[in-house]
Amino acid sequence: MSGSIKFDFHTHHYRCGHARGTIRDYIESAINQGFHMIGISDHSPYFASDEEHSHPHIAMSKKEFPLYISEVLQLKKEYKGKIDVLLGVESDFFPEHIELYCRQYEKYPFDYIIGSVHHVEGLNIFNKDRWEGLSAKQKQQTKETYYHLIESSARSGTFQILGHIDAMKGFYPDFSTIQTDALVQTLKVIAQYDLAIEINTSGKTKDCGGWYPADDILEMAIFYGVRVTFGSDAHDAERVGDDFELVRERLKQIGFKEWVYFKEQKMFTIDI
Repeated sequence: MSGSIKFDFHTHHYRCGHARGTIRDYIESAINQGFHMIGISDHSPYFASDEEHSHPHIAMSKKEFPLYISEVLQLKKEYKGKIDVLLGVESDFFPEHIELYCRQYEKYPFDYIIGSVHHVEGLNIFNKDRWEGLSAKQKQQTKETYYHLIESSARSGTFQILGHIDAMKGFYPDFSTIQTDALVQTLKVIAQYDLAIEINTSGKTKDCGGWYPADDILEMAIFYGVRVTFGSDAHDAERVGDDFELVRERLKQIGFKEWVYFKEQKMFTIDI
């Protein structure tokens, strides 16, 4: 397929409790920008919680999940011929609960599942207070734990895309300067399992600025043969496709020749 195709695989909507707008709003935004594919990938419920809606400002409730699926599938039919609407989900990765999450996902016809690590050692990765008072060694250990979790998510066989693989820098930019070999090992495993990492442009909305992952990680990714795709991580419809063309050009400069998209959990390659 031609490299002129435009897509965005990472979008949210009101059900997660911290995004604005309806699914239709995000689809219409993509159409207005001439996109060919729009993936809807809101946050998975906390399936392992005893509560119906344990984190109302972070993720949808368990009872909302099938309603979310049915709405995306209905809109997929409605917009056929105008734009490809893809059914996705951004799944939290908790290694101790992965089988439970898989049982939920197997019920539905997902085009792709994004695996994202949002919690390390029981704390949200965007909690800037977690770094206070830590020694250099403890910071290194935290970063290594983060990448070991991402590596485990790659090995789990559950995901097609791994989300924002350096997002822990979001509200702690110094995260990027912590030295560890764990990142290289993780990239090797991602390549081994033939998964894609996303270039996620929501980093620009956080203290770190820029995108996830940073250019130095993308340079390592191409060296180890890691595949790439695109997601804005839009929480407002206006951000759909944010910086898509800039990302495309930057990937070309780094040396990438192709990127990938997914339908029915099958990977397709396109020229950048």
